[in-house]
Amino acid sequence: MSKAGAFDLASGLGGKIEKDDVLSAVDKYEKYHSDFGGAEEDRKANYTDMVNKYYDLVTSFYEYGWGESFHFAPRWKGESLRESIKRHEHFLALQLGLKPGHKVLDVGCGIGGPLREISRFSSTSVMGINNNEYQITRGKALNRVAGVDRTCDFTKADFMKMPFSDNSFDAVYAIEATCHAPDAVGCYKEIYRVLKPGQSFAAYEWCMTDAFDPNNQEHQKIKAEIEIGDGLPDIRSTRQCLAALKEAGFEVIWENDLAKDSPLPWYLPLDTSHFSLSSFRLTAVGRFITKNMVMGLEYVGLAPKGSQRVQSFLEKAAEGLVAGGKKEIFTPMYFFLARKPL
Repeated sequence: MSKAGAFDLASGLGGKIEKDDVLSAVDKYEKYHSDFGGAEEDRKANYTDMVNKYYDLVTSFYEYGWGESFHFAPRWKGESLRESIKRHEHFLALQLGLKPGHKVLDVGCGIGGPLREISRFSSTSVMGINNNEYQITRGKALNRVAGVDRTCDFTKADFMKMPFSDNSFDAVYAIEATCHAPDAVGCYKEIYRVLKPGQSFAAYEWCMTDAFDPNNQEHQKIKAEIEIGDGLPDIRSTRQCLAALKEAGFEVIWENDLAKDSPLPWYLPLDTSHFSLSSFRLTAVGRFITKNMVMGLEYVGLAPKGSQRVQSFLEKAAEGLVAGGKKEIFTPMYFFLARKPL
């Protein structure tokens, strides 16, 4: 996992946004969301701008606190967060039946932590698609450091309109990424198009569960906190994801919310009542230190103005994720394995 330090955090804040424009970008990003008067329709219509601003603003925070793989994982007792994340990625590779020489697509790949791990684990070539220039630049640098730049690469593009030919890939996966899509059916149809017939698509999706009550104000508040803190136009239900897969033409082999069977809660790293030396930066003490460090960096001009506000909405996201997990109304690991018919 990444060992990004305070300098890396400060130098990366804002991504490809000019440092003097970060505060303005934060204003524009926040206004997409309901707490600031934004509407779901606007978020969906402008998803490219919203999601790009989000990842320019937050990627350094993610890497500093979480590492190179920006996702949750089911976790066994005695297992570190890092170990659980690797196992979660290996599980996906095994479910897809990846074999040496396969050409694989990672949809919404972030800075490429999972694609590097899956490529090494399965001896495959993995292409990551991502529409954020800063994350791709960072990912390519990490590929070179890891020595996988011959088998792992990135394409800058919108996964709703992929620049690949039909039937190009032996397998496709998405890890907590297609939740950013404004239209699940359209997204899954694009994945269906580029996948070879008879081959599989697997994903971990962020979803509201059947326990979510849209008429419950507390549930809606939690959902809104997750949306603003994680760059989401909306959060679909597990039932909506399943229906969208079938509408796109896939045969669903199996699906399940993996959060239900996790021995340790998936949200444990973000729970302020939990303390861990191995993931210290995510604990209440670690986050307090980071908050004050960012305040100091912004005060002396090493971090751009607006950085504290980015950290603030990430804190709101953490609160929403923990609350959603405890109430079992939200899951970040609704898993499915689907097949494109021959």
